[in-house]
Amino acid sequence: MSLRQLCRRGLAAAALAWSAWLGVVLPSTVQAAEASYVGEAVCIRCHVFEARHFGHTLHARTFRQNPRNERERQLCEACHGPGSAHVADTANRELLIGYTRRWGTPVARQNAQCLECHQGRQRIFWPGSAHASAEVACSDCHNPMARYSESGLLRTAGVSETCYTCHAQQRAEFRKRSHMPLPEGKMSCGSCHNPHGSATRPLLKTNSVNELCASCHAEKRGPYLWEHAPVRENCMNCHESHGSNHEMLLVAPRPFLCQQCHTNRTHQNKLVTTVNQANGGDPSTWLIGRSCQTCHAQIHGSNHPAGVRFLR
Repeated sequence: MSLRQLCRRGLAAAALAWSAWLGVVLPSTVQAAEASYVGEAVCIRCHVFEARHFGHTLHARTFRQNPRNERERQLCEACHGPGSAHVADTANRELLIGYTRRWGTPVARQNAQCLECHQGRQRIFWPGSAHASAEVACSDCHNPMARYSESGLLRTAGVSETCYTCHAQQRAEFRKRSHMPLPEGKMSCGSCHNPHGSATRPLLKTNSVNELCASCHAEKRGPYLWEHAPVRENCMNCHESHGSNHEMLLVAPRPFLCQQCHTNRTHQNKLVTTVNQANGGDPSTWLIGRSCQTCHAQIHGSNHPAGVRFLR
């Protein structure tokens, strides 16, 4: 962007701010407010390339073949707003709603335009969600002008690929030795998260991590007569959510994971601890080679009368 364009945008923003404070309506605002619909044929005269790709989308088929209301019958202008003012002054970007970062339309205005049709259901928690608070625009994830994905009009071929454009850390975690079966195509980010908002901070599709994990791992759900406290509290006390270099997505290898809590119990003289090693301790090969779960197999919980130790 040139210096002249920056100055022009700054002056325009300042003028809008002053006009709002003084209660004065600028000519460009009046022109935008008085704009009228011109029809799709007028838009296509300039936007031939966009019209060609737009024709393959669900929006185009719905608006052309089975519009639900008068607004959908306007096609292009249903989303971009009345176009007569834009036709008269194509250089003024404030006269039309654009859905790219370069166009300059505020994100709040873009999203409000989308939410006029796409309300409720999965988007009920959008206001105040992590993505809304970060000023993520609908067009950052979706491209309603072209069909790049099988469903959802996403900007890439799939849900996970779209999420990866921002969440590079999670993409790296899925490349670790032990990971959720997302790269294999058995699930996607949307299997666990609702990108449009939820009642939880990480945008989970359930009210808690354990409830989400149990939706697939039903055998770990319980209830159990003998419960393992860390498991009852949060599955992520022992497991990573996306991927790990340890087996079963564990946060640490066994038996070291168990020893983070169990260091002063029955097997104290056999644990691989700094104190035992300094005192010449001789850790059991069963403990090192086959881990604590050689004996404590029912580590998530047990219903056996003698299961207080989660034994086989």
